[in-house]
Amino acid sequence: MILTVTLNTALDLTYEVPALVPHTSHRVARSAERPGGKGVNVARVLAALGHETVVTGFAGGPTGDRLRELLAPLPRLTDALVRTEAATRRTLAVVDTGAGDTTQLNETGATVAPDEWTAFRARYAELLTGAAAVALCGSLPPGVHVGAYADLVRTARAAGVPVLLDTSGEPLRRGIAARPDLVKPNADELAGLTGSRDPRRATQDARRRGAHAVVTSLGPDGLLAATPDGLWRAAPPGPVHGNPTGAGDSAVAALLAGLVADAPWPDRLAHAVALSAATVASPVAGEYDPAVLADLLPKVRVTQETP
Repeated sequence: MILTVTLNTALDLTYEVPALVPHTSHRVARSAERPGGKGVNVARVLAALGHETVVTGFAGGPTGDRLRELLAPLPRLTDALVRTEAATRRTLAVVDTGAGDTTQLNETGATVAPDEWTAFRARYAELLTGAAAVALCGSLPPGVHVGAYADLVRTARAAGVPVLLDTSGEPLRRGIAARPDLVKPNADELAGLTGSRDPRRATQDARRRGAHAVVTSLGPDGLLAATPDGLWRAAPPGPVHGNPTGAGDSAVAALLAGLVADAPWPDRLAHAVALSAATVASPVAGEYDPAVLADLLPKVRVTQETP
């Protein structure tokens, strides 16, 4: 099975409006409620792809209960979340269907108590014994120390489990020094880590900081990957319109599936780009449009570049 860790889970709400106009009232044309947080989205996509997946992290309060209710019926997905006294946060995505834009509002998250963190560490170590790979995803909630991901990377490495890290800021800086197998930043997160806005230079610099491989999300331009097999660029055949929320999480899901299968890097990257685009075409995060995926996968351009 594949294990995903979401320390800052969320109950995701999505509202669709014909046009988002500041300082006015809006009638919501469509709404959706989903279990969320980056690692939860990754797990939902993996399960939909046919992989046995386990979700761990934290959930608490009425929103946490609702999140777990929404996870319960999903096939191939097991809930191993640790309960907290504080309530799980909410996120709100407002999709402007006329402009094709999305406005995201994210609550900070509930404070994790020391005994809850201890309980999570024990659960995490237990789950690693049956994991083929683990993904550490998203922001850290209040109460969790900034070096937490670095500690979790080291624990996974000691257990012989490949680990993917997808976070930002100081948790990324410390986590990458613990030598994860794969890091998946976006361009802004990479610039914050390396100080460079040149994606080629920054991606290779990030790999020199400790990661076995670095795959940078370039938004609608695809992915750039610095790997042991060289520098690769993967690009979709054209723009896909819709809700980009969760597209990066779907890319992580594809990269994890490729890591477990030991697939060639061109295949991993093509799948990640196509699945990410298919998620943009889906109305909510954590889901993808299978028809778009099947159509785009053979059209993704993957080229090897000179470092």
